[in-house]
Amino acid sequence: MNTNVVFPGLQKLGIGVALVNYNLRTSALVHTIITNPLKALIVGEGEGFFQAVDEIKHDLDDLAVYVQGLPQTQLLPGYKSWDDLMHTSHPVPVCKSVRDEMFLDLPCCYINTSGTTGLSKPVIVSQRRAISAYHFIQRLQLSENDIVYTSIPLYHSAALCIGLFGVIYKGATIALRRKFSAHHFWEDCRRHKVTVAQYIGELCRYVLSVPESPLDVVHNVRAMIGNGLRRDIWAQFQNRFNVPHIVEFFGATEGPVVLFNVTNTVGAVGRLSPLLQWFQSIKCHLIKYDPETEEAIRDKNGHCIEIKPGENGLIICSIPEDSSRIGFYKADENANEKKILRDVFQKGDDYFLFGDVLHLDRDYFLYFVDRLGDTFRWKGENVATYEVANVLSKLDFIHDANVYGVKIPGSEGRAGMAAIFLNDSIEVRPHMLDDIYTICEDNLPQYARPLFLRFSREWDQTSTFKQRKYKFVQEGFNQAKVTDPLFYRNEKMKTYSQLNASSLSTFLTKSRL
Repeated sequence: MNTNVVFPGLQKLGIGVALVNYNLRTSALVHTIITNPLKALIVGEGEGFFQAVDEIKHDLDDLAVYVQGLPQTQLLPGYKSWDDLMHTSHPVPVCKSVRDEMFLDLPCCYINTSGTTGLSKPVIVSQRRAISAYHFIQRLQLSENDIVYTSIPLYHSAALCIGLFGVIYKGATIALRRKFSAHHFWEDCRRHKVTVAQYIGELCRYVLSVPESPLDVVHNVRAMIGNGLRRDIWAQFQNRFNVPHIVEFFGATEGPVVLFNVTNTVGAVGRLSPLLQWFQSIKCHLIKYDPETEEAIRDKNGHCIEIKPGENGLIICSIPEDSSRIGFYKADENANEKKILRDVFQKGDDYFLFGDVLHLDRDYFLYFVDRLGDTFRWKGENVATYEVANVLSKLDFIHDANVYGVKIPGSEGRAGMAAIFLNDSIEVRPHMLDDIYTICEDNLPQYARPLFLRFSREWDQTSTFKQRKYKFVQEGFNQAKVTDPLFYRNEKMKTYSQLNASSLSTFLTKSRL
């Protein structure tokens, strides 16, 4: 049974679908499942999915679990065979009357995102927002003759809403790869005669790291669309692989607006000229902020201050009167509130806070700079610092952990680093390093496991008990600035090893591959 047909099949029945990141395991998987308004869980074939669910089945109460790829005779009590049900169902068309009570503001799906406010949360994607999303790919003038290549998991809003929905809308063809491969990227494009390819995060950097070949320019790709292609490799990537058009976009799954670079301007994620602003119903602004507190700077009247061209600022946008378009989090009012900035330019106005810092140049083009400290991006995935810190704090010798992202030269995004404060000022022991490695291996997806550890002698927090990350982020793993003991993730030895000049050089070389 192909799991890719389940989503549109359920939609034909008027059933909303919550999409779960299949990299999750143990407590993180439980959290994602129980925070979604689920009535049933469908487990796909392969990748150890059934085993992952079976491990946490006791935490799912009476949730119905359907399993693909196994007959009922091979399943334990508490599970139902999806395949058996499909084989015994009648192959008749679905009557449209089952969707009579579907409206534009009802959920199409829930996409679980870490956002910038902690653990994963289900973002409500209404039918209205889903319809709007598949129009985005029309910036490429997609037609039924196009073949779109996606190696991004469909639990990502970019792959699902822009890619799959756009293809369905235009009657085009989509080529899905189960797992991204830099070495097979262009080979796949040639084999399937791909005309449009999607990318995200470091995907383009990985493809660029593959040795050059005369076949690099042998393909039918006329355009690529995605987010995360940075300025330092943009032109090199476009020239080497002869990609005529690249559309970089900026947005958030829960946000009410998406920005697009439709002019092929190297590195830009869109444009914010005063003229364009005049035509837009949803207004975007860049405002000044304090990089240490990560809060907006306000003037003497308590209002936010817009930046000038040439400066960096927090991006915000006005919230539509029809707030259902914002796709806020399901059943998490605290998280919803953190995404709203109030009394911005006048008393009573509300703006959506993306939690990202952008640069505005003299021609009003926008460039992504960074995202605020509670979440960072690595290996094309968003890492919630709160989730990683919770896992580390389970160890009885750790008093607390401050998790953040640090830059690695030559790599896009930020690598995970944890500043750890030990109980009773005890010294670091080898068994502690082994335990930290193991608990991260068992409870976190690969991209979320910290690459660096720093055992801090002094704990730094605000008067409201919020961890200070700014100083740690600025110092990173720079041994000239950090006097605390530093360690790196040593996968060969399955532990964290002491960081020195020699080991750092070797580690950084490997991390860029």
